[in-house]
Amino acid sequence: KKGEVVKFRPRGNSMEGIISSGQLVTVTPLKEEEIKIGDVVLCKVKRSQFLHLVKAIKGEQYQIGNNKGFINGWTSRNCIYGICVRVEP
Repeated sequence: KKGEVVKFRPRGNSMEGIISSGQLVTVTPLKEEEIKIGDVVLCKVKRSQFLHLVKAIKGEQYQIGNNKGFINGWTSRNCIYGICVRVEP
């Protein structure tokens, strides 16, 4: 939210195949770039924060889901805090 680059190790298996539990990820703030389907974003959906995929885009709304086929819901650009730019072991 503060516009800073963050590194952290998310836990869980919902993004397996893209991000494994405990891998170090780097998330950078959004700038003017366009968010695309397939981007991994740090976002808020219905009071919960996720590091998940953009599954669909409808106007200014973004559908967020994991890599196992589950859809968390829709969110707006101002609830997308950053984009994952790096995944390390």
